[in-house]
Amino acid sequence: QVQLVESGGGSVQAGGSLRLSCAASGYTYSSTCVGWFRQAPGKEREAVAVTYTSGGIPYYADSVKGRFTISQDNAKTTVYLQMDSLKPEDTAIYYCAADLTRVGCVTVRAADFGYWGQGTQVTVSS
Repeated sequence: QVQLVESGGGSVQAGGSLRLSCAASGYTYSSTCVGWFRQAPGKEREAVAVTYTSGGIPYYADSVKGRFTISQDNAKTTVYLQMDSLKPEDTAIYYCAADLTRVGCVTVRAADFGYWGQGTQVTVSS
């Protein structure tokens, strides 16, 4: 049974930092596409950062480039999202997701990721 469990959300003031964790289990972690998405009220779910667990250059949304970093601990099958210089517009529910059907990270569309965590709230106040 595939499980993605997020943790690390919370409330922070603008300019602050948070680190999100996504513990993956129930499938072969290596050679899969894993990403962080977010959804703000009234907006569509969007990809924030996506990475291939076997290596390669991660994808970052333009709005987070230079501020967010996706990383992983393969031994722990955990993916992290380090978020620095947070802005109020980063406020959203953040989800971890995995695409287990394709070779490589060939898409960042939320609809193409078949497995999702429960989400964790990130609130940035000004």
